[in-house]
Formats: sequence, C-alpha cells, structure tokens
Amino acid sequence: MTESESMVYRVVPKCACSTIGQIMFYSDHGEFYDGDIHDATHGLHKWAREDSQSAIKANVKTRSSYAFTCVRNPYTRILSSFFDKICGIQRNGRRYRGNLVPLLIQKYGIEVGGEDGKQEFDQVRSFRRFLLFVRDTIRWRRPMEPDIHWSAMSGHVSTFIVNGGRYNKIFWTETFNDGMRQVLDAVDTPHAVDLSAIPRFNESEGHGPKRAHPVEDYFDDLSMHLIKEIYWRDFKLFKYDFDDPSNKMPVGEIDLDEVHAKLGD
Repeated sequence: MTESESMVYRVVPKCACSTIGQIMFYSDHGEFYDGDIHDATHGLHKWAREDSQSAIKANVKTRSSYAFTCVRNPYTRILSSFFDKICGIQRNGRRYRGNLVPLLIQKYGIEVGGEDGKQEFDQVRSFRRFLLFVRDTIRWRRPMEPDIHWSAMSGHVSTFIVNGGRYNKIFWTETFNDGMRQVLDAVDTPHAVDLSAIPRFNESEGHGPKRAHPVEDYFDDLSMHLIKEIYWRDFKLFKYDFDDPSNKMPVGEIDLDEVHAKLGD
C-alpha cells in the first residue's frame, strides 16, 4: 500500500510486481526506489513489515483505498518461474532456496545449464520434469511446500478477499499499460506518473538462460494435463486460453463479481 494510502496492491509473484511496486513508490515520492523494490524497508507499506500491518489491515477492512492486482497467462508465468528461479543465479549470487536445485537434479533429473546457468541443455525435457515437481508440491506438498512463484494466482488473489478486501480492478500483464493506466486514472497521487516513461523493472531479467523455443513447444499433452490440474481455476477466472499455449492474450473480460464469489470462500 502506498504511504499516502492512494492504492492497495495484492502482489502476485511473476506478474509485473517489481514494476508495479516501483510505480507505487514513485507516485508517492516522485522518484524510484534505488534497488530492488522487494528489498525496500521504507517508502511503501508492506505486509512483511510489522509496522505496516495495522495500517494495511484497517484500510482493507474499510475498503477505503482503490485495490487492484495483476495476473498473467499461466503458461508463460510457469515458464518464467522455471528459467528465473530454477535455472537462474539469484541477485545474491546463489541458487534460489539453497538446496532446491540440487534436490531437483537428484530427484527429478532436471538440468539447469551448469553451475552458472549458461550452458546448453534440453530445456523442454527439464521444464516438463520441473512441472512434475510443481504438481507434487501443490497436490501433496512433497518434497516441499509449494513456492509462491509457482502456486496458483487464484490462491494469492483470494487471500485479500477472504480477509475482507474487494478488488476495484484486476488487469493483465499482457496489456499492462492499459490496466495500470486505469488504476492511476482512478486515484489521486502526490506525484503524477507518466506510464510511457516508466522503465520495466524486471528484476528476474538475465538471472537464467534465455528461452530457446516458442512457449507451445514446452507443453505436450501430459504437460497440459498437469497445467490443467494445477492452474485450471486461473484460466477460467482470469480468462486465458488453456487450449492454445501459443496464445498468451486473454480471451474474455475478467468478471470481478465472479472472482469475488468464487475466491471468497
């Protein structure tokens, strides 16, 4: 939440959250946070900061600020998670979650492009094995709890509703400028934001190897079955095309009433 309480944003990992956080920071302070916005300990209210929780809780309960979130095609989101978090070296110079990648190499036979993530490897085969691991974490919570970067978007979105919030807007990363413009047009901010001049703060860019194939090449019948098992609700609620992995664009309008009804249990 901005310190001015102009807007509240429910973070969904791998859905332009770095850029949105920086826009919120700028809208209050007239400058961007110097560094990864996820590391910011000032200038934004965050649930992870104990001193922010009471302010966020009060605001969400009274629905006194404009509330929004942003979602992404499940096919491209899970691919991004694989290349960034599994194959990539993180900004601290180490592998994500310490022993996670060695575990995947040992238990699932995944390759990640060597020590630095830059060597060639069979991306399609490794990604499909990673999907088996994702399914295991979500279905059986083995060999670990599901990670926020590949757990379903609907799960992230629902916590805000269950705790008393109501979204004014849910938009797609695929039409980011249009969606973010609608948010900014609906609120008063201490500093105006020129979206055309905002850089993309893709904090995961360059962490891992480049995707070598079109999106659809990574998903065979079995992969699509696993994706359906994990993310079917995401496709339905946020109006993405399950049948065509090559089509990253939404195929309908998000129905906010439907989202609140189905995720508010």
